Amino acid sequence: MHFKIIGEITNIETFAVGWSIRELARLNKSYGKGRWRKRKGIATVQLADGSKRSAEIHWYEAFGIGRKEPKIKHYLD
Repeated sequence: MHFKIIGEITNIETFAVGWSIRELARLNKSYGKGRWRKRKGIATVQLADGSKRSAEIHWYEAFGIGRKEPKIKHYLD
């Protein structure tokens, strides 16, 4: 599913850091070593068909590397 995040992500929470992330080895190999965090937040997204919806987004993030692999977990409206 392709989507674009519109505006800011709010209510950001970190729920996994370092070795508590199952895919840590893959992240280090793909993007480089870093202090990886798995995070979630609420954002408005524009879907491939042009519709806009509010959704909970999850992604991986490391300082100096940035946000990687955002995905929609569920829609809020």
